[in-house]
Amino acid sequence: MPLIPEEPQIHESAQGPRATPASGRTAPTPRPVPGPRPVAPPRPGRPGPVRPMPAQRTPREPAAATPGPSAPAAASAAATPQIQLIPASAEGALDAAEEAVDLLLESGRAPGEVLVITTGEPHPWAAHELTFGEAAYWAQHDAGDDVFYADASVAGRASSRSVVVVAVNGGPDAAAATALPLALGRAGALLIVCGDPQQINSVLGAGV
Repeated sequence: MPLIPEEPQIHESAQGPRATPASGRTAPTPRPVPGPRPVAPPRPGRPGPVRPMPAQRTPREPAAATPGPSAPAAASAAATPQIQLIPASAEGALDAAEEAVDLLLESGRAPGEVLVITTGEPHPWAAHELTFGEAAYWAQHDAGDDVFYADASVAGRASSRSVVVVAVNGGPDAAAATALPLALGRAGALLIVCGDPQQINSVLGAGV
């Protein structure tokens, strides 16, 4: 009979100390677990600044395209030929024009790109070619493979060329007044005028 009460005493003493430390350790462990979870709120803050950035870039791109309308203005400016004035007397205007043509050809201009207009006596080449008839004379103009010389009275028949050289070598004032605006309209890139600067400026100033 004494063996029966001894066995339950041993079990009670063994269960007592084991239950207390286990319950004490398990209680504090769940408390630190919710600590690392609040790290999630910084995530919405990061995508926030990233989204407005592309919105700011898009309005800047159309602003850069605004200088586009300046292109037609540049094109219209390029359509007006450059004007170069070579002071010369009526007697020396033709020689000055010849020197200008030589410089143009030496600089790489093709002969067919140059038209020379005279207001006074015709150029010796034109006078010589006209002896073969006007048909042969204008045929060389249409060929467009050489410098063409024309009197102001017939210059309106000449077609446009890249460079037009005008020799104001005398003739009536009406000849210069007609030839200079005509030459300005025929010149594609450059207009060279050889003659009296005052007369040329007065005519071109009124014509332009």
